[in-house]
Amino acid sequence: MAARTKARKRAFQILFESDQRGVPVRTVLADWLRLARTDDRQPPVNEYTLQLVEGYAEHARHIDELIGTYSVGWTLDRMPVVDRCLLRLGAYELIWEDDTPDAVVIDEVVQLAKEFSTDDSPSFVNGLLGRFKELKPGLRRA
Repeated sequence: MAARTKARKRAFQILFESDQRGVPVRTVLADWLRLARTDDRQPPVNEYTLQLVEGYAEHARHIDELIGTYSVGWTLDRMPVVDRCLLRLGAYELIWEDDTPDAVVIDEVVQLAKEFSTDDSPSFVNGLLGRFKELKPGLRRA
């Protein structure tokens, strides 16, 4: 598995844990970093995972607004937790990270949806992230 693929998967796991526990994502990230230093069984948090989680945390409110606005027929609280977290991760990386091609970001997030969510989730995630890709220049506001 490629390094960035692992980084995305770990970032997704951190966002998911944050959502499930109802605690800030930076708190979960700090827990993961501390455990990685003290427990050999804990997977490391690499730089790209850190960048994705911190970036999401910085733009969380705006990202949730975007997801809520563009997900037709779905509110954030009605979405499966996995889908919500994948969309948050994908939206952040797609809109604010320029190092990875948009198509790669979308494909990798869709693959995570196939692995961790419902049968309908990959097409839902793909459609919404595709919409964000089309609207990207206007979505990147401060």
